[in-house]
Amino acid sequence: MAFPVALVIIPFGTLFLLSGLIVNIIQAIFFITIRPFSRNMYRRINRVMVELLWLQLVWLFDWWAAIEVQVYADAETLESMGKEHLLVIPNHRSDVDWLVGWILAERTGYLGSTVAIMKKSSKYLPVIGWSMWFSEYLFLERSWAKDEVTLKSGLQNLKDSPRPFMLALFVEGTRFTEAKLSAAQEFAASRGLPIPKNTLVPRTKGFVSSVNIMRSFVPAIYDVTVAIPRDQPSPTMVRILKGQSSVIHLHLKRHSMNELPDSDDGIAEWCKNIFISKDALLEKHRNCGTFGDKEFKSIGRPKKSLLVIIFWACLVGFAMYEFIRWTALFSTWTGIAFTMVSLLLITITMQIFILFSQSERSTPAKSQACQAEERLEDQLTKSLI
Repeated sequence: MAFPVALVIIPFGTLFLLSGLIVNIIQAIFFITIRPFSRNMYRRINRVMVELLWLQLVWLFDWWAAIEVQVYADAETLESMGKEHLLVIPNHRSDVDWLVGWILAERTGYLGSTVAIMKKSSKYLPVIGWSMWFSEYLFLERSWAKDEVTLKSGLQNLKDSPRPFMLALFVEGTRFTEAKLSAAQEFAASRGLPIPKNTLVPRTKGFVSSVNIMRSFVPAIYDVTVAIPRDQPSPTMVRILKGQSSVIHLHLKRHSMNELPDSDDGIAEWCKNIFISKDALLEKHRNCGTFGDKEFKSIGRPKKSLLVIIFWACLVGFAMYEFIRWTALFSTWTGIAFTMVSLLLITITMQIFILFSQSERSTPAKSQACQAEERLEDQLTKSLI
């Protein structure tokens, strides 16, 4: 059943933002009091706190919109997930790839220790960005001269992580659109590269640097391919908030870090070949409606996120009731005005979140194709949200 998005934004936005502020305050307290003395103890505590926040978005995906995720993977890949540090390189096809990544992380025990490389502006997002900052996400300006040190120090800090972590790296550098595909095809043709049909040309500089830094303590790279069946609508945050369902296919393949060449050029070529294979796999999926080479399994819909949303609804609902009763908020025009302004701010903030998740507007294909190769390579990856 589809609901008008406005009827969902206010109640869910109120719950998410208020509970998120509680989580942020607790994160800040432990960041100041625990982290200077024991970073690993802080990480263990923060893992629990951040899950209490992210699981609300997992609930939206799993229970509100009832989106089904079907995974295609071999036994080795499935058995290894959750037991080792891993670097994930997905394609960036839809507006909610970051949320699909969180669903996979939640199912495999990585949700509280998931990290991603983000553009710098992400950390200023209320609640979400602040929580990511406390959780050691890497925020870059997408300029190699400025970001090389940040990337190296941020990745080195993960070396002593007390639990297996998942690092997401979108090596295409931006979300897929038809205009960007045209630019990528023109660029590939001008460089004598295979012409992609379903992916963009990967930007390998950040990937090469990440591999060189993490090779000693991250044992595997997981090639993740996200596809939407032709008979299913592409999920967006607006559709999810409306409660509109869909089906998502995930193809997973584990690659040992030892498979990668030693040289920078070799690592870059390995990454490009992975995306050539990924493009062919997506073309097969587009024609057949399935990845086909492996039997899929549904990853289910655990009740953990449902219990978390009930917990927050009871806690925040009781606190709001007591606040309204104590202040007699609706008995004065000032109180009513305060309430209306608060609801307006919640609506605006949620709208910012939605806009932030949507695909970026493409610059004209011709101008993109004419950009220098150095600029394409120097821009770093960005993730989710």
